[in-house]
Amino acid sequence: MILVPLDTPGVKMIRPLTVFGQDDAIHGGHFEIHFENVCVPISNILLGEGRGFEIAQGRLGPGRLHHCMRAIGLAETALELLCQRAAKRHTFGKKLYQHEVIAHWIAECRIAIDQARLLTLHAAHSLDVQGSRAARKQIAMIKVVAGRMACKVVDCAIQVYGGAGVSGDFPLAQMEQGPPCLLCQGRSRFTPGSDDVQQDILSDWCGSSCCRYAYARTLCLADGPDEVHLSSIALMELRDQLRKVTAKL
Repeated sequence: MILVPLDTPGVKMIRPLTVFGQDDAIHGGHFEIHFENVCVPISNILLGEGRGFEIAQGRLGPGRLHHCMRAIGLAETALELLCQRAAKRHTFGKKLYQHEVIAHWIAECRIAIDQARLLTLHAAHSLDVQGSRAARKQIAMIKVVAGRMACKVVDCAIQVYGGAGVSGDFPLAQMEQGPPCLLCQGRSRFTPGSDDVQQDILSDWCGSSCCRYAYARTLCLADGPDEVHLSSIALMELRDQLRKVTAKL
């Protein structure tokens, strides 16, 4: 890994990249950069030759933990908006939360968020006590769980808002903008509904919610898709189980 100052001859900044069509700069962002015959002193090498992957791995564990914490916060806000709508909107003579399906969604979202939070706290504790290498399995687990959970909670909230949930007037619609929905079969199942939720509460979210959902969805893809991490988790679990059997022998 080598430090290359931006004013070095031959370095050209091409363009900032987006995430699902959203500006990624708010999260630090990534640029397309063109290098042409760039030369820097050998002293710019960090730690030593051939240790770039080691440096990257040392950062990935805490970085993934940070992203999962953001996903949990996003899901909490989506559930809050879901409950506001369910407690205020009436259909077929009763409030939405009095319909069993909606009540189950609320309960399942609460369970999923708390499960992800506790797993993330466990991973954070393992990272603090044992270090990044020993906590690899726990960190891989939360990377899979947190992104999926956040997308699922947002999806439930959109359905509770009905047609208004996919409009540009509400932050939930912006949360879903860009990526294909992870866990639903299509937008057609969102039925119309009036927008009687307090606009001042929702408008506070309009500025940042779009990027935040894209961030959560990207968590399922970037730095290795979920399928890659699931394979790693399975391998590490098998090794842990083998150690237990060997210890008993």
